[in-house]
Amino acid sequence: MINLTIDKKPLVVKKGTTILEAASSIGIDIPTLCHMNLHDMNIENNPGGCRVCVVEVKGRRNLAPACCTEVAEGMEISSHSIRAINARRTVVELILSDHPADCLVCAKSGNCDLQDLAHHLGIREIHYQGEQSHYREDTSPAIIREMDKCILCRRCETMCNQVQTVGVLSTINRGFHCVVSPAFEMNLDHSSCTYCGQCVAVCPTGALTEVDETGAVIRALSDPTKTVIVQTAPAVRAALGEEFGMEAGTLVTGKMAAALRRLGFDYVFDTDFAADLTIMEEGTELLGRLNKYLAGDQEVKLPILTSCCPAWVKFFEHQFPDLKDIPSTARSPQQMFGAIAKTYFADKMKVKREDLVVVSIMPCVAKKYESSRDEFAVNGNPDVDHALTTRELAQLINLANIDFKALPNEEFDQPMGESTGASVIFGTTGGVIEAAVRTAYEVQTGKTLERLDFEELRGMEGLRKATIDFDGLPINIGIAHGLGNARKLLEEIKAGKSEFHAIEIMSCPGGCIGGGGQPYHHGDVEVLKKRQKAIYAEDKSKTIRKSHENPYIKKLYDEFLGEPLSEKAHHLLHTEYFDRS
Repeated sequence: MINLTIDKKPLVVKKGTTILEAASSIGIDIPTLCHMNLHDMNIENNPGGCRVCVVEVKGRRNLAPACCTEVAEGMEISSHSIRAINARRTVVELILSDHPADCLVCAKSGNCDLQDLAHHLGIREIHYQGEQSHYREDTSPAIIREMDKCILCRRCETMCNQVQTVGVLSTINRGFHCVVSPAFEMNLDHSSCTYCGQCVAVCPTGALTEVDETGAVIRALSDPTKTVIVQTAPAVRAALGEEFGMEAGTLVTGKMAAALRRLGFDYVFDTDFAADLTIMEEGTELLGRLNKYLAGDQEVKLPILTSCCPAWVKFFEHQFPDLKDIPSTARSPQQMFGAIAKTYFADKMKVKREDLVVVSIMPCVAKKYESSRDEFAVNGNPDVDHALTTRELAQLINLANIDFKALPNEEFDQPMGESTGASVIFGTTGGVIEAAVRTAYEVQTGKTLERLDFEELRGMEGLRKATIDFDGLPINIGIAHGLGNARKLLEEIKAGKSEFHAIEIMSCPGGCIGGGGQPYHHGDVEVLKKRQKAIYAEDKSKTIRKSHENPYIKKLYDEFLGEPLSEKAHHLLHTEYFDRS
């Protein structure tokens, strides 16, 4: 233990604690830009690059960066001395001198760490004038890069390389021309970017933002010739309230449905319906492979991997294309919904496919990319026309002057608004495989599953494993969230060392609750835990908690699809993967 004082306040902390952590423990707020707290992900991130967090240490000649300087016995620290404040103001002024002053039209205005810091430090003029760096704008299907706004904090680089191990973003060039970019300054869509959006989630400025589709949705809603329907992903309801000042983890399912109706959508549906449909297809595929393996077929592809996450799909297409036959061929719930909406539902409503506009509300930036994939379109008409993030939905609600907190709770429309508890938990790590177990157990054994809460599949550890007893048949299950953790499991499979029959993978830390399109949480795991708790609470509140018991799913198969993995189901609800190496 180390004894020290900060601002004349004595305290005792563990050896290895940084000045920033020590100050935070006694309520002293030292401003930062480049720092992120990633200890819960077992990632060390103390770059000390921005020098905004400098403090004065007695006896030390220069100022110390608090985020990467460890405390020492007897250290006397002044966190807000005039010298430290002057240095911080100088650093921020220098950053601002090479930063566009277009806050009025910036996507991050009002939610920009640099803007907040300048206000906190009372900066009203910039004393440093000179040439400004300029880079071309790069627009991909999901993410926009405006590197004129990059401040070289390198948070995105940490997420891309250390957490996700995608390796797309790095600092290139030197001096004044230094910038964070894909190699050779190539376009993002020419790189192996997965569009997971974790770089967007941590960017402190408007250098990295999602492609904004709110304007396109407004135009569709204004077109009297279009029938516009909307689907909402399970993780959105556990986070949307944060955009309106509510506590993290507040469930706003009913208010969200009410807000969407007031925005003018003709039908308000739930992606959870399609999540139940996903379980029917993916679970049947799992049991089919498993039973072939048990019958002695050594060529069967195991472990089966879940396929709901488009960022994860793009990750293995780029990084592990030799394993592309192992994941389930089932489409994601978003794409299953779009396919059913533009066939089954369109026929029921007597609406032409091209006159039906499907809008998704997703916690994910990669869903924008997924909806644009060629295989999810018919004669150029996409199954899902527009994908909005949780943040974009909040923007629309505010634009329409809707008092979100005062809204009554309303239900989703039918038939594609009915869902079960199993579908709700798709929004968190471990949820997809737990939902699959609830159905696969009963289909495989013919017995009623009494225990529905599989605690052994839950948690926030990056890698988890459990064995579920299917009435005497042990099923080994692996779970990974974060692409860095997924890589470890894929390398085991490639080496022939995997012990699992089924593996769930989600690209974002925490799963969809921590998606790149969710309200900014800056890596705070406690926020993710609250969202996760809300997801499980909604599951428990549901009358039906098994996907195969959803009455509208049964009706869909009876009237339209036939049975899981039928020819029609395979055509509409399954996909293929491509070697993008």
